[in-house]
Amino acid sequence: MNNHLKLLRAERNWSQQDLAARLAVSRQSVNAIETGRYDPSLPLAFRIADLFGLTIEEIFINPSESEQ
Repeated sequence: MNNHLKLLRAERNWSQQDLAARLAVSRQSVNAIETGRYDPSLPLAFRIADLFGLTIEEIFINPSESEQ
């Protein structure tokens, strides 16, 4: 699933490790989410959204909408 996580992280000058620590996940998980190789669980998606003060829909791109 495509997302804006890398951009949001970069805007805050956070490394993948910084973000991983804030989310209580591994750096590898952050990398996999950013590159679209892993879709986060719903609870993790909510934690990500809460951390950035955004909605899930503002961070993650609905695959059916990107195909239009």
